[in-house]
Amino acid sequence: MSNLSAPVPSGGVTDAENNLENKEVEGLSQGQIVRRRFFRHRGAVASMITLAFIIVLAFSAVGLDFSVFGFQVKTPGWWQWTWTEIPTPQNGGRPTLSLVPEWLGGEGVRFGDHPFGQDDIGRDIFAIVMRGTQQSIVIMLIVGLIATTIGTVIGAVAGYYRGWVDSVLMRFTDIIITIPLIVIGAVLGLAFGKLGAFFLAIIIGLFTWTGLARLVRAEVLSLREREFVDAARVAGASDRRIIFKHILPNAIGVIIVNTTLLMAAAILLETALSFLGYGVQSPDTSLGKIISDNQAAFGTRPWLFWWPGVFIIAIALCINFIGDGLRDAFDPRQKRLPNARALAKGRSGGLDRASVVVTGRGAGMQGGSGSAGMRGFDADAPDARDTDRGGPTP
Repeated sequence: MSNLSAPVPSGGVTDAENNLENKEVEGLSQGQIVRRRFFRHRGAVASMITLAFIIVLAFSAVGLDFSVFGFQVKTPGWWQWTWTEIPTPQNGGRPTLSLVPEWLGGEGVRFGDHPFGQDDIGRDIFAIVMRGTQQSIVIMLIVGLIATTIGTVIGAVAGYYRGWVDSVLMRFTDIIITIPLIVIGAVLGLAFGKLGAFFLAIIIGLFTWTGLARLVRAEVLSLREREFVDAARVAGASDRRIIFKHILPNAIGVIIVNTTLLMAAAILLETALSFLGYGVQSPDTSLGKIISDNQAAFGTRPWLFWWPGVFIIAIALCINFIGDGLRDAFDPRQKRLPNARALAKGRSGGLDRASVVVTGRGAGMQGGSGSAGMRGFDADAPDARDTDRGGPTP
């Protein structure tokens, strides 16, 4: 009697990777898995820390000074100058910051009274840059909130109801897309820029949601055909509950990632508008306006451009890296490659029944259908089990 052994499946490396992945997330909730994946992304974590430092530095250095709908908030900061004071010029207006020690031929490590220098009328550039950073961050956050809310709602409603609702909403979206954003920002920014960064952010947010709406619509069109939506509909859930309680939580990855991209684009758009003179208006300032006000001194006092440019690039890069980390955290197809030692350990464990079951389920889910992945474990399919055994048992 010949010894019939099961064939060794190909792709042992893939099975070992699946075993390691499933072992690492065993017993964890979805939120814990996302958080675990995000903190593995070193660039995203470093960017989050850097962005938090920039925000705390900007809002604590020169304090708060905002007025919205007649409600004014004003607090002092720890820096000795405000962004409107004109102290006595020092060092010819050049930066007093020095980071090169004397034993390396420098002037020694010192901060000085005006680390970023002074402008042509004597104002402290550090205080001005901190104020501009405040304005740019406020615009970035408000634009992200407004554009995400409008884009998510319009995209979800259009994708769920389809038909004439989808046609009307998407044609309206197409109309907004055809209008150049920089033209809208220039016209409306000139009209509302004098009202402050808050109102300028609202105007920008009302016209930057179109890309997110189309992405959310595509995601909802796919999710509305899933089994959990049918189950909620049969259970008597309203359309509103199905959209906001069942569908959108499953599309949160797409929404969050694209929100970060919107925020990065918003700060660059505000910088461009302020540089052209259509953004934040005097007597207030922003990072783009600082560069615009001092563009004539580019060849003689370049430090007036260094610091606002550094903060613009730093904020935009931090937001993009955070979005990249969130994409990897929410996308189940993004896997961290194990090292050779961990891979060998996972492979040496063999393919027991539990690992085969988990691997089969993962393959089914990656194929795009949870029911297809579970089909092999259907208790109502005795023919398939009998066929595997060599035929039905009498």
